[in-house]
Amino acid sequence: MPNVHHLPPELSSFVGRGPEFAAVGAAVAPGRLVTLAGPGGCGKTRLAMRAAVGLADRWVDGAWWVDLAGEVPGGDVVRIVAGRLGVLLPDSVPSEVALAHGLRDRTMLVVLDNCEHLLAEVAPVVEAVLGGCPGVALLATSRAPVGVAGEVVWRVPPMSLADALDLFLDRSGHPGVTDAAEERVSARRVCDRLDRLPLALELAAAWAGTLATAQIADSLADPFPLLSGGPRTAPFRQRTLAESMRWSHDLLDADERALFRRLAVFEPGYAATEAVALAAATDLTPGRVLPALRGLIDKSLVIADTTGPVARYRMLGVVRAYARGRLDEAGETDDTRDRHLGLFLALAEAASPLLATDKDAWRARIGAEYPNIRAALAWGLARPDPEAGRRLAVAVAWLWHLENRGHEGLALLSTALSRGDGHPGALQARILVSLALVADTTDPHIDGYAAADDGAAMAEAFGDPATARLGHALGAVGAIARGLDAARDAADRTAREAHAAGDAFVAEACAMLLGMIHVFRDEYPQARAILAPAVEGLLTRGDRGVAVTGLSWLAVACARSGELDHAAELAERAVAAASPLHDVHRLGTALGALAEIRGLQGRFADAAAALDPIERITGGPGSFVPGWDRTVGQLALWTGDVDRAVARCRREAAPLPDTQLVLATALRLSGDPVAAGRLLDRVEEVARAAGMPRLHAGALAQRAELVLPSDPAAALDLQHEALRLRAAHQLTLDCVDSLEALARLALRRSAPEVTAVLSGAADRARSDTGYAARTPPAPAPEDVARTAGDAYDRGAAMTLAEAVAYAARARGPRQRPVSGWGSLTPTEASVVELAVEGLSNPEIAARLFMSRSTVKTHLAHVYEKLQVANRTELARAAGHRGTP
Repeated sequence: MPNVHHLPPELSSFVGRGPEFAAVGAAVAPGRLVTLAGPGGCGKTRLAMRAAVGLADRWVDGAWWVDLAGEVPGGDVVRIVAGRLGVLLPDSVPSEVALAHGLRDRTMLVVLDNCEHLLAEVAPVVEAVLGGCPGVALLATSRAPVGVAGEVVWRVPPMSLADALDLFLDRSGHPGVTDAAEERVSARRVCDRLDRLPLALELAAAWAGTLATAQIADSLADPFPLLSGGPRTAPFRQRTLAESMRWSHDLLDADERALFRRLAVFEPGYAATEAVALAAATDLTPGRVLPALRGLIDKSLVIADTTGPVARYRMLGVVRAYARGRLDEAGETDDTRDRHLGLFLALAEAASPLLATDKDAWRARIGAEYPNIRAALAWGLARPDPEAGRRLAVAVAWLWHLENRGHEGLALLSTALSRGDGHPGALQARILVSLALVADTTDPHIDGYAAADDGAAMAEAFGDPATARLGHALGAVGAIARGLDAARDAADRTAREAHAAGDAFVAEACAMLLGMIHVFRDEYPQARAILAPAVEGLLTRGDRGVAVTGLSWLAVACARSGELDHAAELAERAVAAASPLHDVHRLGTALGALAEIRGLQGRFADAAAALDPIERITGGPGSFVPGWDRTVGQLALWTGDVDRAVARCRREAAPLPDTQLVLATALRLSGDPVAAGRLLDRVEEVARAAGMPRLHAGALAQRAELVLPSDPAAALDLQHEALRLRAAHQLTLDCVDSLEALARLALRRSAPEVTAVLSGAADRARSDTGYAARTPPAPAPEDVARTAGDAYDRGAAMTLAEAVAYAARARGPRQRPVSGWGSLTPTEASVVELAVEGLSNPEIAARLFMSRSTVKTHLAHVYEKLQVANRTELARAAGHRGTP
């Protein structure tokens, strides 16, 4: 049957419940919540599992199981559900909204098991899914209804007598007994006395290897005391289960009872080694623990899942609750929970060497134990002496950094930090740096980088150089906000320290940051030389997170150098490395790089497919992957959707200069030159100050398009300056754009041979690089074809460097001097005339039909050519000469 692999394995046969199964199957439907409600032990979970198995083939995207038994009230249920269903949740969008967006196109059945202790957290998740996902059906199990509009509550009844008999006899090893047999008569007495509750019957049947069926029935004849504090007026079904639990517990031997109550501190899914370690630390020797564990399994008090490489164990919720009561009754709760904390602290700290050699293996090891680690953390941080809890928080911080658990990690680390307030030391330093580590991928806007700097300084003061290096590396990332030079210096200094200390991760992480800074500054050969070896080292150790970022920037560097095929391979590697992390930022960075490269190749459908996993969860305004909206906007421009390009670029909360350049281009094409010019002013200012020639040249090229209608000569100057910058910094693809822009200008000024040569050279470069995207289009083929001779073929035979040199020669001698009044273009002369008359920049812009920023640019050029500093000096110079 398809899609069953999304459900947990059925560890025993399913008996009876035919009418119930049919009724539940008929009630489950897309867009509806069906809640199987009833007391503990009535069979809600098994009925839901059987229903999901039977209904799985109805759903294209399968039937999925989410077990909430181990979660605590106040937890992030939406992220647990999203993680199980493989939905990425961005931080900038409300979680329920993002989950609904991620599921809105799916057709699937989702089972939410054991909801009763989390109703306040489950309800908004259910409402969001029902409201936004018409193809999703929800099936919940709970002791009480979820309480949302439209919920169908289906009360799970006791088993029919026939089904109850079949279940008891099957589990006791006596299936097929005839109605007249004495065995069946005794079995019926058991069923009657246990109110035909499945869990109670399972517990009773587990004793069939020790007692005869008649003895089991006789033992259940007299009422037993209820659970501590339980009223004798409780419903008979609840009293029956309590009595069967008590009866089963009383029949255990001493070792089984001791182990039973101590296992109550474990969250579901622990291994035998952990059970042995916990119990053996008390009065049980290791040789007695495994037989006792086997006895509990045989008696159905512990469930063993042997389907994986290592057997793991759990108790049903009601059984665990009973065991906790016995633990409290024995006065062993605090001691056992302390031992549980010590066990998982030792496990986490013993695994820490893997962080330096194989983070994938470390993540698998710690991730498998995370429910118990989280429970141990909560206990440890609340103890009078919180040191063990604080150490455990540090020991698992990388898991929160790597996986979609960052918000929970930040909360726990903040608690750990507060428990050490006023007590600086090596542990407090490690907590500060751990907080920065988790914030780096979860919420870098919460002063996490300041925590890195503080932690590094404290670590140095208390003799922990390894923690100090990691803090300095994280602080270097934060230094980007102070400028690229500050970030480069911090990263370079920390990389050298790490190399000297043999700290490979910090050295390579800093190398990745240095390579990224080289990309920002369009220094692609340097970026590639640093990033390539750093990425390989990171991947070798399973440092997926940082490696994904490095691979993505390496792909960008290769793409802008004209190696699009290699760039696409690198971006695909980044996506593959990011996928297991289920991290929006890392996966979004990789997919964004891949989408842009596919767009540059003209593979727009593939680009859209790369964008889709992230686009599916953009449930509101604002971007959550830096540069994501710019990528979407650029692809929209390439496909001619100017309005979408404008809308997406404007959506970016804190627009980067790259985004502003794309937006300026889109605004120009949409007919808003004033807004476009204003943005180009900002881009050019940032690019000049930060040393970003690609952005500077891009702004010049767009400025040329703006001034072209009024001043073709100025447009030609700007395009040639853009080409000069692009060629000097080996911006291969951008050089192609410049050649085509100059070809259009040559056609405009009736130089068809130049148009043909430059068009041929540009087409040759496109063929060599695979660069297919264009904004705006190249000269029409028929215009190039009208030229005489073999000019196009001569251009197509040129290398890119030869074509750039030809473009400079074809420009010919300048008709105007480079300085003085004679150097002014006609438009510049008009601007001077109006400025001397006293008109403001907005008034000049209105008079000459240009943007204010264009006026500002013209005046800047005029000041430079005339060697004046401001309007006052300009008016004085014009008065001496007479206005031009």
